[in-house]
This record gives sequence, structure tokens and C-alpha cells, in this order.
Amino acid sequence: MVQLASEAVTPTRAIKLIVLDRDGVINHDSERFIKSPDEWRPIPGSLEAIARLNHAGFRVVVATNQSGIGRGLFDMGTLNAIHDKMHRALALAGGRVDAVFYCPHTGDSQCECRKPKTGMLREIGVRYGVDMTGVPCVGDSLRDLMAAAAVAAQPMLVLTGKGEKTLR
Repeated sequence: MVQLASEAVTPTRAIKLIVLDRDGVINHDSERFIKSPDEWRPIPGSLEAIARLNHAGFRVVVATNQSGIGRGLFDMGTLNAIHDKMHRALALAGGRVDAVFYCPHTGDSQCECRKPKTGMLREIGVRYGVDMTGVPCVGDSLRDLMAAAAVAAQPMLVLTGKGEKTLR
């Protein structure tokens, strides 16, 4: 699944791309899921970091597992409202996310999009017309890093969210 925040990219144009996980990288994570816009709170400095990436010429794309949809904890309207809050907060910080790719399935599904599987990252490559080799993919969990490595992207661990636990 994908939510586009801007126009489609022409595949023939070389672009600088970075992929970010959402929960634990951009916003505080919760063991009970982020189920409403009120629960979405940016990690201090994350929005400004995205703005700096934008100003450096990067297209910033989010790839996020959102099994709360499959579990019935929230619906698509709520996910859209959460992402709208994120987009508005980013705009106030001078940044933007160009697209949000998400997997709505639960962990026991057999889908190809749920990280650590590679479906979302492969779709990002297709949509942006880029080979994912070497593309920085920032996450806070082992499944984020595994998905990146499986498409030859550059896995990057942050120490926010589950990052410290993942490092150990």
C-alpha cells in the first residue's frame, strides 16, 4: 500500500533517495501501537533532520509496518489522519515526506510487503525508478535492517525507538 504526498517521479531522472521507518525513527513508538493522531508524537529533532535531508536534495520516503489495521485497532481513515498530522508537522519544520508506503497486514500473514520481507522496498524502487542498491534505509529494528540488506540497500540503525535494544 502507498500514500503519495507529491507527484510521481519520472524514472529517467536520477534522484537521491532515503527510506525511513516511521515508529521509533520519526515518532515515538508504543507497545500498544500508535492508534490515533493524538498518540503520534515526533521524536525531538526528527522533523528537523528530515528537513535537512530535503534541503540536501533527498527524496524522503517512509516504509512502515502498520499491523494495527489488520488487528482492527484502527482503520484507514485513522491512518490517513495520523499521516496528515505527520505531514503538517514536517511542513512547519520546513520538511516533507514524499510518500508513505505501508503494510496493513498482521505478522502471521503471508504477505510480501511486511518487513523483514522486501515487498515495500522493491515497490519503492519501482515507483521511483531506482535500483535500491546502496539506498540508505533507516530503522530501529532488526526487521528494518534485514529488509534493507535483502535488497542490497544500506541499512542504518538509529538508537531511538527499539534501536538500543536492537544494537544489543
